[in-house]
Amino acid sequence: MDSSNFLPTRAGTTGGLLINVLLQISGSEMIKTVVVTATGAAVSFLVSFLLQRLLKRRKP
Repeated sequence: MDSSNFLPTRAGTTGGLLINVLLQISGSEMIKTVVVTATGAAVSFLVSFLLQRLLKRRKP
């Protein structure tokens, strides 16, 4: 069976699912998600940066 024939079906199904999910999310939930994600990324970067500097100081 040639699976390349199913590509348009998979693409259509995936696209429909994504559009449906995006339409179900309200604007306030989207803003909250963006803020939480940005905060998490900033904290992760800051912790990684500080640990890297701390470890560089300890090396002889």
